[in-house]
Amino acid sequence: MTSLRRTLAASGATLLARPLMALILAATLVGGPASPAYAQAAPQNPPPAPAPQAAPSAVNTPISLGTAKYHFSRAPRPFPNLFAPYRAIKVPPSSVVNSPRIEQFIHDNKLEISLQDAVELALENSVDIAVRRYYPWIADVGILKASSGPNSSGYGIPGAAIPGSSASLNPFAFIINSYDPLLTSTVSLDDRTQPINNPFTSGSGVVGALRASPLFIHSDTYNTQYSQYFPTGTSMTVTYDNTRSSSDPTANFFNPFVQSSIFVSFSQNLLSGFGLTVNRRNIIIANNNRKIADLDFAQQAITSVTNTINAYWELAYAHENVKVQQQAVAVSEKLYSDNKKQLEIGTMAPLDVTRAESELATNQQNLIVAQTVQLTDEQTLKNAITRNPLDPKVVNVEIIPTDKPAAPAQTEAPSFEEALKEAYAKRPDLLEQVYNLKNAALDVKATHNALLPTATLSAQYGTVGLAGNSKPLPTIPVAGAPVVDANGNPVPGLFLPSLARASNVTNFAGFSDAMKMVLHNDFPDYAAQVSITIPIRNRSLQADNQRSQLVQRQIEMEVQQLKNAALLDVRNTYIALEQDRARVAAASKASELQRQTFEAEQKRYQLGASTVYQVILTQRDYITAQGTELRALADLLEARANYERAVGKTLEVNHVTVADAEGGAIDRETLIPGTLHGQVVGVDKLFSGTNAGQK
Repeated sequence: MTSLRRTLAASGATLLARPLMALILAATLVGGPASPAYAQAAPQNPPPAPAPQAAPSAVNTPISLGTAKYHFSRAPRPFPNLFAPYRAIKVPPSSVVNSPRIEQFIHDNKLEISLQDAVELALENSVDIAVRRYYPWIADVGILKASSGPNSSGYGIPGAAIPGSSASLNPFAFIINSYDPLLTSTVSLDDRTQPINNPFTSGSGVVGALRASPLFIHSDTYNTQYSQYFPTGTSMTVTYDNTRSSSDPTANFFNPFVQSSIFVSFSQNLLSGFGLTVNRRNIIIANNNRKIADLDFAQQAITSVTNTINAYWELAYAHENVKVQQQAVAVSEKLYSDNKKQLEIGTMAPLDVTRAESELATNQQNLIVAQTVQLTDEQTLKNAITRNPLDPKVVNVEIIPTDKPAAPAQTEAPSFEEALKEAYAKRPDLLEQVYNLKNAALDVKATHNALLPTATLSAQYGTVGLAGNSKPLPTIPVAGAPVVDANGNPVPGLFLPSLARASNVTNFAGFSDAMKMVLHNDFPDYAAQVSITIPIRNRSLQADNQRSQLVQRQIEMEVQQLKNAALLDVRNTYIALEQDRARVAAASKASELQRQTFEAEQKRYQLGASTVYQVILTQRDYITAQGTELRALADLLEARANYERAVGKTLEVNHVTVADAEGGAIDRETLIPGTLHGQVVGVDKLFSGTNAGQK
């Protein structure tokens, strides 16, 4: 009887426990995984409403492209400030401070941002972009350097295969090679006392038996020369010389005397170094490299944006995965607790309790791993959107992605061939090679011209003037009365000597008189010559030409190599995008079917046809299916970002421009990436009216 009572009591307890368990389980399910796993509860402190944005412009022209502050391809002008070219331009120091806009998203120590916010913060704060931003400016300086002369080349930048031409034009010609005018002025004063060895020829006289009077000489020189080289292969030199000299004693007609002269000389290359293209080769290459710098910067911007998008969706997945694992732990704890109670009342075997405890330990381990991944992904995204992750304002904040993973609309091309065609037209790394090929062809042309002998036609015109003070002439002997013979007749050719003064007047003349002679061309000077230098064998220049052709062929092969790599990249990302769309569809279907299975198992349990363990198992399967769906959605969004990177339209679809990234400031009204007045341009055209170092 006692055993029967215990059995009936246990049966009654079991009958009472089953409805109670069903109620507890239903409450758990309602508050737990009944909703989709990727849904988030509304934050306690919702972010403030975003500031109203300006209405999109009716035209496809950006209002402001947010370009860089400085343009370094032009030196400061010498007018009106004559000292400007001789003063260094101050480059501002790099900033390692986060953009102030990031603080607008921080609330209650949480950084709540959307995907577009993350992309814009990355463009403003990414250190990778900040480092790459200097290369277009270095390319600007390369243009400035190449503009100074035909043999001055720019600087090497990433992506540019040819920093400057290897051609050596006119290696045997001694001429000025500077497009910058050179003005040379010389002023000298010379006052000397010169000992004399022959007093009779010098006219200085004798002081003693063994010593002649010294000669005192004073001279002043004022010379000015202007020289310049022109892209036509022409050099010009204008020389204006003035000399004033005096000596005592002197045999000169003028003392002191002034001599002035103006000489203009021209030199024209006839073979090597002839033509605008070969003389401007480094300027053309530097301008092409500036475009390469823009494309290389665009590639970095694309890479940074893609990495930011992937990091954002990884963090979004990690957040939801932590919630899934927390729910799994809660389910396991409930199962373990219920099993322990049933073990205590004798309705469950100890093995079932051990199995529930093992499941709980496994789920707790999975939760720890998920939380660790979340912290890692959070730091990865924080590094992408901040310039200084150790800033006290952001170092300990938690990043909350506000965008939820969802299947995106189909943006890929309808076929792989169309996608590949788009990639060939938009990928920056392929567009860079277009300019590298142009530079290589130009270098081949220049080195071919350098193979020619050096032939120079030179011409010179000059005019000279001389003036000075002429002193009174001394008394000189002249013919006097004729000599007569004994008969008083004059002897032919014989005269008695007589003394007479040549002149008693001193004539004064100086610089103005000498310049009159110069301007009136009283003493012209004309000269012309042709000089030819022919190097025998010409091995050095042959090597330059052959190397330039080899580099050209190598770049052509690199273009094909990049095309093949782009083809593989587009193919892989295109396939991954299609597969991930299929995965999302399958995972969504599996999640829906698992939800129906869970609900059916729940109804069976309520009717007494199932057990708590079976309900918990189906619930766990439902949670797992939801996590799989969430993973598939995150992979799909990342696959789309990688596909957009592969075809080169990342910036376009994310509504940013290369100019935005270069300036480090985002303009939300930019509509067409890389355009100005409806034309695709680089930032070089945006500075056409500015000076270097000018804001």
